[in-house]
Amino acid sequence: MLHSFLLIGQSNAAGRGELDKAAPIENPHLLMLRNGRWQPMHAPVNYDRPFAGYGLIETFVDSYQKDHGVDVGIIPCADGGTHINQWQKGGLLYDHAVFMARLAERTSTIAGVIWHQGETNCSPVLFPGYEAKFEKFYADLCADLHLENIPFVMGGLGDFLVNVTKYSEYAPQFNPMIERIAAKYPMMGFVSAEGLPGKPDNLHFNAEAVREFGYRYYEVFKTLEPKDRVFTEKPRLDLLDRSELDAL
Repeated sequence: MLHSFLLIGQSNAAGRGELDKAAPIENPHLLMLRNGRWQPMHAPVNYDRPFAGYGLIETFVDSYQKDHGVDVGIIPCADGGTHINQWQKGGLLYDHAVFMARLAERTSTIAGVIWHQGETNCSPVLFPGYEAKFEKFYADLCADLHLENIPFVMGGLGDFLVNVTKYSEYAPQFNPMIERIAAKYPMMGFVSAEGLPGKPDNLHFNAEAVREFGYRYYEVFKTLEPKDRVFTEKPRLDLLDRSELDAL
């Protein structure tokens, strides 16, 4: 049985943790979707840019796998530098994520959605109206993928973002806003990024931070996870088996 997680948002969802600053997570039960097939997880999982790195998703799925004893797959659809307007239904990012999730559902069951986004929206032009746009995005995603009873976990922006001049005015307002949004929905959870270290760019969490952030995401996820959910076994025809992998 394969449980999967949809990974969406911008660069801190994709992951920018330095690849030389942490050891890879080695767990043969962790997979990622590539070209419609499940392959062993390796960093960078969400290769949206040449400088993609470790992300919070890795420690999250490792924790989930060890608790549940099943294979776990990641559906990587995050894209760096993107704002909430680009995640609306009908846009390329939204439609791509829905397409990939539906493809993954042929051979897995979606256990949750992992979202991190907002840095780009901390500007005078893009901050106003965020709450309504996010809630529209969430409602559409739930309807299109039948996720009404599936945990949706989103994290706060790093403390360090206030050090970037163009974001300094709105960054302090962003986390209270999304925490307020999360409180409205029974299957949505907010994860604090308080105290997590950033890279010198003051935009991205470093490798140490993303490891810890993934654990924090999982702790919040556990508070939302339905205890009586039954997972339906899906055909594994598109999964590379171990003998195929060894031959590659």
